[in-house]
Amino acid sequence: MQVLNWVDWVVLLVTLLTIVGYGTWKTRGSKSVHDYVKGGNSTKWWTIGLSVMATQASAITFLSTTGQAFSDGMGFVQFYFGLPIAMVIICMVFIPLYHRLKVYTAYEFLENRFDLKTRSLTAILFLVQRGLAAGITIFAPAIILSVVLGWNITYLNIIIGILVIIYTVSGGTKAVTVTQKQQMFVIFIGMLAALFIILNLIPKDVSFTNALDIAGASGRMEVLDFSFDLENRYTVWTGLIGGTFLMLSYFGTDQSQVQRYLSGKSMKEMQMGLLFNGLLKVPMQFFILLVGVMVFVFYQFNPAPLNFIDSSTEKVLASEYAQEYQTLQEKQHAVFKEKKALSLQLAKADNNALKKDLWVLDSIERAHRLESKYLIKRAIDTSYANTYDRLNNELLAFENNTNSEAYKEKEEALKALYKASAKDTETNDRDYMFITFILKNLPKGLIGLLLAVILSAAMSSTASEINALATITSIDLYGRNLKEQKDEKHMVKATKLFTLLWGIIAIIIACFANLAENLIQLVNIIGSIFYGNVLGIFLLAFFLKFVKANAVFISALITQGIVIIGWWFDWMPYLWLNLFGCILVMAMACLLQIINKNEKPITA
Repeated sequence: MQVLNWVDWVVLLVTLLTIVGYGTWKTRGSKSVHDYVKGGNSTKWWTIGLSVMATQASAITFLSTTGQAFSDGMGFVQFYFGLPIAMVIICMVFIPLYHRLKVYTAYEFLENRFDLKTRSLTAILFLVQRGLAAGITIFAPAIILSVVLGWNITYLNIIIGILVIIYTVSGGTKAVTVTQKQQMFVIFIGMLAALFIILNLIPKDVSFTNALDIAGASGRMEVLDFSFDLENRYTVWTGLIGGTFLMLSYFGTDQSQVQRYLSGKSMKEMQMGLLFNGLLKVPMQFFILLVGVMVFVFYQFNPAPLNFIDSSTEKVLASEYAQEYQTLQEKQHAVFKEKKALSLQLAKADNNALKKDLWVLDSIERAHRLESKYLIKRAIDTSYANTYDRLNNELLAFENNTNSEAYKEKEEALKALYKASAKDTETNDRDYMFITFILKNLPKGLIGLLLAVILSAAMSSTASEINALATITSIDLYGRNLKEQKDEKHMVKATKLFTLLWGIIAIIIACFANLAENLIQLVNIIGSIFYGNVLGIFLLAFFLKFVKANAVFISALITQGIVIIGWWFDWMPYLWLNLFGCILVMAMACLLQIINKNEKPITA
């Protein structure tokens, strides 16, 4: 358990309480649904851009993205390559239509085009996937504070959830937007300060260019992958194709994002806000990944733990496998000393032989980290013994072969081992890497600031999500299905009540969440399961006027089932599920409509 200095406590508490207090005070007293849900259409373009970015940049972004870069390098940035393309399409197609129809939610349009049941189905699909994601965005920062303070993670989920609920219930969309400006300011300042400090912690005779060379020698600077390998999650093609469809779905049909730009003063402000996000988002993600890579470089000159989860290490050291783990730590320390010496040499002279040697040592270190996870898993779960023995033998064979020249073959073998073990291993520590580095290496005050960065990101994302969940529940389901139309005062109260309810549901989901392979991947996987289907429904509504309501409704139900089955049996990398779901629902709806020619169209 880490103990925060009083300076860090002051920085953390003042930052968070200022944001919550300002948002609550500034936006109190909304009297109409228009004010509460659309913020009175008073938001300027740069505020929209920051709000859209803040909604997507949850605590998971800073925990998991840096951990992803530490483990696998910069390649994850390819995931965002489709975002600028999606922003242009949304500005040209989605926003003009939403603005013309003066909708409160994206799904109102679907009733105009199709019927009530189609609107309700897509609204429910949104509630399921975004409700799950809201719980995860609370759970991620709760992990941080459980590490920092040693508090019960359930209590922390409740505390973080209540903080978000206070200002979101009070001020609605405007409160979310106002607070997100302050949150993004804190995030930018904190991450810039973190990179500056990390570079100053690296030895003085190692320049920034040298640091990039050292990271590149271990494969961490491989940004672009043009391969057509469907087994590879992150390539230029998955980003441009699968990523474009995911971003179209997320920014064009997900109410947590649509609600951000529907609050704009005009259609031009909405479009400029999204284009601003499209220009800034990819560089921002590149920068966050670069911070993770620089932490990797830092650990080339400073000893790193085998596993970044201290409690897991304590468990294995208290078990019968303590001696094996200690032996592994000794082997890892020997590898570290070799890596440090080679890294210092590489900083003085660019040498391909040194780079190959560093690659081999990095591969050995990966094997050691994987073996440490097996030992921890075995100490926690005795039923894991047979799996451990089998995989450990393969790892030893890999390690003993590291003097050969078949680098690529060994790399593929190691990746295969990772994939084979992923379903059995519950000790993944990538999401703990950045917070562990912060707590153990950064100066007083900056620790508090970076904790505030991560918590601010969590609050901004969660607030947008429960705000959108409440809006959809209130307008698309509750208000639309009432037999008698209620007045503004009633609907504002109902929306506030649904905001509170969804905040509580998110807290409950967070209490039952657990670490996946990687939290940022988990959120994107959840989105990819639903987004393609929903996007296909919207594209049918926009462009294929001959397709009618019943064909779309039936196709959407069947498609969702097929996509879930495809994800469960791992038919393809999850990003491709967006394209798969979109094409499937459109093709099936067209086919059903051709078969049933008698249904009359409903047009907007």
